[in-house]
Amino acid sequence: MKLPLTIAIEEHYWDDELASHFVGSEGSRAGPIEKRLRDFGGERISDMDRAGIDLCILSHGAPSAQKISADIAVPLIEGVNNRLAVAVASNPTRLAAFAALPTVLPAAAADELSRCVAMGFKGAMLHGMSNGEFLDHRKFWPIYERAEQLDVPIYLHPALPHPAVMDAYYKDYLTDYPMLARPAWGYAVETGTQVVRLILSGVFEKYPNLKVVLGHLGESVPFQLWRLDQALSRPGQKSVKFREIFTNNFWVTTSGFFSTPALMCCAMELGVDRIMFAVDWPFVSDSQAGVEWMKTVPLCAEDKAKILSGNAERLFRL
Repeated sequence: MKLPLTIAIEEHYWDDELASHFVGSEGSRAGPIEKRLRDFGGERISDMDRAGIDLCILSHGAPSAQKISADIAVPLIEGVNNRLAVAVASNPTRLAAFAALPTVLPAAAADELSRCVAMGFKGAMLHGMSNGEFLDHRKFWPIYERAEQLDVPIYLHPALPHPAVMDAYYKDYLTDYPMLARPAWGYAVETGTQVVRLILSGVFEKYPNLKVVLGHLGESVPFQLWRLDQALSRPGQKSVKFREIFTNNFWVTTSGFFSTPALMCCAMELGVDRIMFAVDWPFVSDSQAGVEWMKTVPLCAEDKAKILSGNAERLFRL
């Protein structure tokens, strides 16, 4: 039986010009994955058709714009977003887009978000630190102010951990297990830390309607939510409504994380209305596996429909 309308919201691509700045570093991908990252219409659409995915929201893969220097960031990223807009316009019933932002220049990043939303983009995706700086710093708050004004979400996506963290935490095992610092563990630690810092920074008190999306079923934060809230409520600390902020201002997606127990944890902690479907294509190269998994999860048809499309339709006004 065919599932309801299915929207996948963390599906990556690469822009040739932007990716050229990372050749030989974090941006290097081997063989088929790199080929798929540069594809808008062939294998990507065929994979969507096989899986029964009606629409995907495209976003540039890591490290995207967050490691671009200030002297070239604005014209480079404008070009990236312009090319993505053209790709989406070529197939608007199947593709939508998140903007890349030149965060090294926060005011310019806010203006680029406005420009992209005017072109029909559904929000923006930020990848890890901005040239080594956490994104909770007040210098970046103009981006969040603009996102709230425009009523579009910011999607926080992982990138490689800080070099000092790589050296201290992971280097002993990277030769044998190169994915340890990436999706196996490092990505969740890095992005989860960004989330905790963002909540503690006070940005949600300043911009209470700011909306943030996390992939990979919330980068482990939903599992830790009770403990985070309880520990940060102990005496002798500044007051923070951690659980309240996380459950009111954050959404999570299934990107690259097709685990029924983990999904049920998110549903119990956040509610089904805060969960959206994603594949993480092409790093997870078989979209059908994610769609087939959704058929098996122990939720009612109404809740599955919310995850597969209803929640995304509301959040992104699709």
